[in-house]
Amino acid sequence: MSQEKTASVTVFAGAGSWIESTAVTQCHQVAALPGMTHVAGMPDLHPGKGAPIGAAMVSSVLYPHLVGSDIGCGIAVFPIALKRAVPEKLAGRFPDLDREPGPDDPAWDAVPGEVPAGHHDSLGTVGRGNHFVELARVRTVLDAGHATRLGLAAGDLVLIVHSGSRGLGERILRAHTEVLGAGPAADPAAYLARHDEAVRWGSLNRRLLAARVALALGARPAAPIVDECHNLVEVRDGGYLHRKGAARGDGRDVLVAGTRGTPSYLVAAHAGPAANHSVAHGAGRKMSRADALVRGRAKHTVEELRRTPVGSLVVCGDRQLLFEEAPTAYKRIEQVVGDLVAHGLATPVAETVPVVTYKTAELGARRDHRRGRGGRP
Repeated sequence: MSQEKTASVTVFAGAGSWIESTAVTQCHQVAALPGMTHVAGMPDLHPGKGAPIGAAMVSSVLYPHLVGSDIGCGIAVFPIALKRAVPEKLAGRFPDLDREPGPDDPAWDAVPGEVPAGHHDSLGTVGRGNHFVELARVRTVLDAGHATRLGLAAGDLVLIVHSGSRGLGERILRAHTEVLGAGPAADPAAYLARHDEAVRWGSLNRRLLAARVALALGARPAAPIVDECHNLVEVRDGGYLHRKGAARGDGRDVLVAGTRGTPSYLVAAHAGPAANHSVAHGAGRKMSRADALVRGRAKHTVEELRRTPVGSLVVCGDRQLLFEEAPTAYKRIEQVVGDLVAHGLATPVAETVPVVTYKTAELGARRDHRRGRGGRP
């Protein structure tokens, strides 16, 4: 009896890119799973818990742990019209996005329809970790044709929202792992039905977050011009394409997120089968959270991290999170985007720079707001 062949592994990164050997090892471990055919590592590849982050993995078998608990996590971009964008004035106007909006919050009007899975818990909240809501400015248009198609011009303001399905995705993964651990889904159709609800929930959550911020800043909520998920499973060509920290790259517009103190890049993605039709979703960590905390405290002050080199402000009442999410904890976004271009996976469209980035509410703001009661009635 012939032994099953190990899947191929390709990492789309240049010789000068920072790729940890642990992340590459994880790619090969995934490639050895039964049914796996090809693993594509993006230039933001880094180690994750049990599976690499920044990877797209094709298999004839569906593995829920390769997607993880934050099913439906993604990044959306919303146009916003403000007369002036002074960071110091706007930072204090951001709502408390750690708390759910109340049932009478006007932001609900921007997201009509049923809540997927009937899951109201944490709807309209951003979450922790690398999630954020950012008011940013288009600093440079890099491809006029694509920018015009998206309705963007230099100087325009946008809201960038990075969040996912919060507790819903975690509940879905836990239901699987408590029975089957890291094994394949026993009933792929049943898992996919729950998974698809979490993906829709994540998109709805990003719209609600953007509406809350737009209204608080005195602007009208708008529909997203970009909304791409980077934690999901796609049924494609008879197999399962798992993406963990990798955005859909088959003719999509994708915001490749930088850090709180560096640009982000909107790209037109055109990745083919060698890259599993995927592109990077951000700069990618180069330090663990523990390392970033130790090194950051030795190198930076809290105030240095709250006012960035590009002149923006960071709203974050959690000092530990400030250090864990410091720009120095991440890879150079220019290198990541450069690798996408060099490998023919994407065309840069526009460069955005932060004005105000929300991570978590300041302590005073938390005390001043009462908790919402379960969102929409």
